[in-house]
This record gives sequence, C-alpha cells and structure tokens, in this order.
Amino acid sequence: MEDINTIYYNNFGIAFQWTRCPIKDFKKIQLVFRNTGLLLTSDELITFSQNIANSINHNNRYTNCDECKHLLVVAPNPQTTFVMNYNEIEDIHDLVQGTLFQMGLNKILEDHTIIK
Repeated sequence: MEDINTIYYNNFGIAFQWTRCPIKDFKKIQLVFRNTGLLLTSDELITFSQNIANSINHNNRYTNCDECKHLLVVAPNPQTTFVMNYNEIEDIHDLVQGTLFQMGLNKILEDHTIIK
C-alpha cells in the first residue's frame, strides 16, 4: 500500500491518490467502489457529488429499499450511469462527501503550514 495515499474510505469503497503515477494524473483522485474504479479531478468529484445528491433528492421515496435496483446515478462523464439501490447511493454519497471534506481539510492544513 506504499503506492497510495488514502484520502477516505467507508464500507462501500475507498478514495486515494497514487503516489507513483504520470505527472498528468498526479492530482487526480482514484475512487474505487464495487467493481469500479474512477480516476477523477477535483472538479469531476464535485460534479459526481452533485449528481449523487440529485439522484437522492429525485428518488427519496425509495429509502430503505434494498430491492430497488433501478435507481440511476450519472457519473461525472454523462456517457456513464451507475445502477444502484438507495443504500448504495447513500454509501457512495458518504464516500464522495467524506473525500471532498478530507481534501478540503488537507488543503487548509497545508495552507496553514506554509504561512507559519
């Protein structure tokens, strides 16, 4: 696990950055859940977060429905859509929100360290 810098994880997946990667991918976030891996920029991660929130708001009538496998979440690229049940959507929402929060906190700490 030396090759990754873990940002956030939960029971559904993990978000990390590769420590050894091409310079063009250095700042990208690898999001891994189920059998899927997405390599995203910060802006794409924010877009994905908004898409997840939209799906939750649009489909809130399916709360606590493990069998509802027909809910769609649009990936940051509109050509890709994930089919999830409501619990999975909540889990991916936590994973993405936790990742964004941790990245923001890390940025604040880095900025504060530079000032001193």
